[in-house]
Amino acid sequence: MATEWTNPAACNCLALRQAARHVSQFYDQFLAPHGLRATQYSILARLQRRGTMSINLLAAELVMDRTTLGRNILPLQREGLISISPGRVDRRSKKLRLTKAGAERCRGALKGWRQAQAQFEAALGRKCAETLRALMHDVATNDEITVAA
Repeated sequence: MATEWTNPAACNCLALRQAARHVSQFYDQFLAPHGLRATQYSILARLQRRGTMSINLLAAELVMDRTTLGRNILPLQREGLISISPGRVDRRSKKLRLTKAGAERCRGALKGWRQAQAQFEAALGRKCAETLRALMHDVATNDEITVAA
């Protein structure tokens, strides 16, 4: 047990990050023909489902650092897929809204996402993929694994 800390295979964080990168790259190849990466598709899809959202709320829902979200939304804004406007109550806050072009791109990319989803589930098995999603949801929402304020 004394050498466990030197064993990268025993690191939960490393294992999760490697798996996340691997799966992101896998989904990216299906979304690339639509001009999106997996993270960008997630942003557009969330805005499509939820409507206009603040940057802070979207970052929280995607379990993403606000700065990282900011870097990911810039190309989406440049391409006219989302619009950013000041909040009504607090002008310092920013509201994100999916544009018509963004909704069209999201609908088009849905085909690629479905292909990735189907191939992923075929490789792992549907039940295993469902179990994995449930486990990752449990990890992402576990209050005992939090960042200190």
